[in-house]
Amino acid sequence: MPETSCDTTGLADEIDAASASVSHSPARALWIQIALALGGFAIGTGEFALMGLMPNVASDLNVTEPQVGHLISAYALGVVVGAPLLAILGARFFRQHLLIGLMGFYALGNLASALAPDYDSLMVFRFIAGLPHGAYFGVAALVAASLVPADQRAKAVSRVMVGLTLALLIGNPLATLLGQYVEWRYAFAFVGLVAVVTLASVALFLPVDRTEERQAPLAEVRAFNQPAIWYPLAIGAIGFAGMFCVFSYLAPTLLNVTGVSRNWIPVALLVFGLGGFVGNLLGGWVFDRLGFKGVGWLLAWAAVTLAVFPSTTGNLPLLLGMCFLVSLMVGLGPALQTHLMDVAAGAQTLAAASHHAAFNTANALGPWLGGVAIGAGFGWDVTGYVGAATAVAGLVIFTMAWKSRRTAHP
Repeated sequence: MPETSCDTTGLADEIDAASASVSHSPARALWIQIALALGGFAIGTGEFALMGLMPNVASDLNVTEPQVGHLISAYALGVVVGAPLLAILGARFFRQHLLIGLMGFYALGNLASALAPDYDSLMVFRFIAGLPHGAYFGVAALVAASLVPADQRAKAVSRVMVGLTLALLIGNPLATLLGQYVEWRYAFAFVGLVAVVTLASVALFLPVDRTEERQAPLAEVRAFNQPAIWYPLAIGAIGFAGMFCVFSYLAPTLLNVTGVSRNWIPVALLVFGLGGFVGNLLGGWVFDRLGFKGVGWLLAWAAVTLAVFPSTTGNLPLLLGMCFLVSLMVGLGPALQTHLMDVAAGAQTLAAASHHAAFNTANALGPWLGGVAIGAGFGWDVTGYVGAATAVAGLVIFTMAWKSRRTAHP
């Protein structure tokens, strides 16, 4: 029998309340999910754009590629700061209003990035653009879960997260092509435009639920402080860093190790995105069947594939195949997101938003650790070994969390 979560009361109550207050037709529910996924596409494209444009931005702003990696970390730091802060401040708002405000904020941050005159201002604007990221996904996940029966929650969350994986599959290669054939600034202008379309779509398809139960900010903070929440956040923050470590330096690895032309960078990003798309759907499927145990299997897979990655960097077909396999670890996203909503009774919004803060801690940690190793002279392909180490560390935290669950629920 599949494992079931140890505590689903909080999320189930919230879903029941939402379903009782607003009934959506299947067609309306589908359009809501599409609108939410479009926001995920905007955010994913904005988050990952610099990874494919690293050589272009470095050349234009006269900085090194590891310094461009710091811009990626600045965005991730904005997510880490903004996710819990905006989730707490937004607890009193209706979800439709909050989603519109967050997406408008995101549009402004990316349009400012497109107009940044120098490296320092771009650093500031990337931090600002990251602030609404986590809170948007947290609220979007709760809305998606409220649209379906309880045993389909992970699939619903993964459908919203499809926007993020489509950003890897389509948005990021498109942003890279814009940077290569026009200018990298157009990539962020494109993200700002998609964000504006998203907020208009949310306003059109997601009605305001005037009976929606809103949380007192301090009550969410109090309910948030429990080990059952902190363990999965730590798994995401550390165990997922390996994918970002490899992905952030994929472009220079292709140029300097594999020895191919820049024309292959969008292709590699497309393959990476395809793996992320499949992994996202796989993660929802795995969690709906195995529960929290599935997280351990996904981490083990990540550790193995990341350790093998360096041995494939000298051969383009092998490297492309390994890009697909490594990016399957995106499945950790919907699995950990749904688990957090299960265990965070009374703090669903804050926990769901903090999930993305944790993943963007990984987004900051991965490129930083990779940059340190590369700067120490270990070569571009060392990112795989660094990533494998973080996946193993995540597996250790998972083991601790599993033992804690068994102790609390023998």
